[in-house]
Amino acid sequence: MWILSEQEVKQLADEALAFDAVSQALVAAYRQNGTLNPVVIAASNKPGASFSIKSGNLAEPAVTGVKLGGYWPGNAEHGLPNHSTATLLLEEATGLPRALVNAGYLNGLRTAAANAVAVSALARPDSRVLSVLGAGHQAGFEIRAVCRVRPIERVLIANRNVERAEQLAQSLADLDLPIEVVSAEEACKTADILVTVTNATEPLLQAEWVPSGCHISAMGADQGGKQELPVSLALQAECFADRPEQSRQIGELEAAARQFPSLTIDAIGAVLSGVHPGRSSAQAITLFDSSGIAFQDLCCAEAVLQRAKAKGMGTEVAW
Repeated sequence: MWILSEQEVKQLADEALAFDAVSQALVAAYRQNGTLNPVVIAASNKPGASFSIKSGNLAEPAVTGVKLGGYWPGNAEHGLPNHSTATLLLEEATGLPRALVNAGYLNGLRTAAANAVAVSALARPDSRVLSVLGAGHQAGFEIRAVCRVRPIERVLIANRNVERAEQLAQSLADLDLPIEVVSAEEACKTADILVTVTNATEPLLQAEWVPSGCHISAMGADQGGKQELPVSLALQAECFADRPEQSRQIGELEAAARQFPSLTIDAIGAVLSGVHPGRSSAQAITLFDSSGIAFQDLCCAEAVLQRAKAKGMGTEVAW
């Protein structure tokens, strides 16, 4: 069995690898090229701590495995990340462990890659202003990923904790772009692309703040009860998701689909496959709901593993 540490993953993985792997995963999900199992979300003995399990198997290329993601609040006080992630790949012939990948950093790239793939498929080509609601650890990944696929000239960040937003802006200085900390209203009204990346359980904005032609990537909702956008905005938008049925259950569109069961949610994989045209006009508001699927984790882990083997990295141990 191969073991890849986070430090090794940081040397091996990049935004291009994640973009390609996630594109493959989203197309596979749309084409039902394999099996995605129900997401498991469970509590720990520690109050407030939880973990999730996403698993499945891709038929072609053959990849089977599981991702375990944990959230332990208070870890930061001990110099540890609150979020941790590991992906286990299994041998197809025997079911024995094939690789264990520390996927903390990789998960950041993978999540942001889904955003970038959706932006490349749905956002107007002339999008220049990127607005982000949220300034946590994941926000930086999202900004960098979007800036790779659209000619962004200005980045706006809105966050309840202004100091954290300013720290995020400073950490992105290498992008050599104007980055401003503004109110949520200003961020929304100015956006060509709007990314929400929080743990919110109620809307962060008002629907009338979002201009026509805007693309929205809702990245925060990955379990029941989370919500970043008002239902009225979902009803105005052309809605897409990594997995529409999951979007209705634990994604951003859960509340809208519960109130309006006939809400249309198309698979982003259909757009990537050329089956769906994507945005209908330059004036349309498009919305991508990313709740995350196991195929993304499996494809990213497999890509990193193959790169590690090619470069002679990683540790092989007897099982």
